[in-house]
Amino acid sequence: MSTDSRTSHEFLLGGDLPINRIGFGAMRLSANGITGPARDPETGRIVLRRAVELGVNHIDTASFYASSDGTVSANAVIREALYPYPADLVIATKVGPARTPEGGLQQTTDPTALRPMIEANLETLGVDRLDLVYLRIGMMQPPHGESIAERFETLAGMREEGLIRHLGLSNIDTDHLAEARAIAPVAAVQNHFHAGKRDGAEVLKACEQAGIAFVPYFPLGGGMSDLTGDRMATVAQRHGATVAQIALAWLLAFTPDALAIPGTGSPTHLAENMAAGAIRLTTEDLADLA
Repeated sequence: MSTDSRTSHEFLLGGDLPINRIGFGAMRLSANGITGPARDPETGRIVLRRAVELGVNHIDTASFYASSDGTVSANAVIREALYPYPADLVIATKVGPARTPEGGLQQTTDPTALRPMIEANLETLGVDRLDLVYLRIGMMQPPHGESIAERFETLAGMREEGLIRHLGLSNIDTDHLAEARAIAPVAAVQNHFHAGKRDGAEVLKACEQAGIAFVPYFPLGGGMSDLTGDRMATVAQRHGATVAQIALAWLLAFTPDALAIPGTGSPTHLAENMAAGAIRLTTEDLADLA
């Protein structure tokens, strides 16, 4: 794995879409997490417009990113803020989970459920084709031994129809990746990985070997992992940066295939996240964080 902190600011997604390696995760536009009370959509619109001004051209969303009462959805806020979209903007979404009537989430393994999900994303985002669609499986842990062939074949068929440009996978293991790649090209993988959670590196290695983007969800821990520690704090102090900024800089330095998608509903945190792209970790820094 690479620890070259001088890697490019851009990644060529799917071989044809150049994107900034620090993007934006849209989950917190609608609520402060997967579920929760609605957030002010005007604040979300302000954050999105500022993100684009700061160089974000990769937004990660999903039609199930919505407040528990359904009154605010990330896709709607994105469309309201940015449509008509900048020519270079890549919007990634994911299908698999769906909202329950009670406002929670449930996972589906039914391939026939995917087309309505794709159509919902097309409609709410106001596009004729989705740039990148992840098939999300399981919840927080990859469902080892579960075949994804039928579901991925369904998405591959919609790609052939022209509804999807590139396909991705989320929450998978190497067997899932191999199974999918035998059906259609995989442009990106989105797994749980960050400076404080480095298991599952075999999936990252497979992505590196194939030139597949590795896009960790919860790159700052998602409130479930503690990134603080003496070593991280020492490196942060060395650079006059926050621990979160060092965590993002580490991710980008750890592998040139990584794309960071930190999410926030705060303009201040957005600016901090974007500034992490300018941090160049030294050999000493990387050794301290190893």
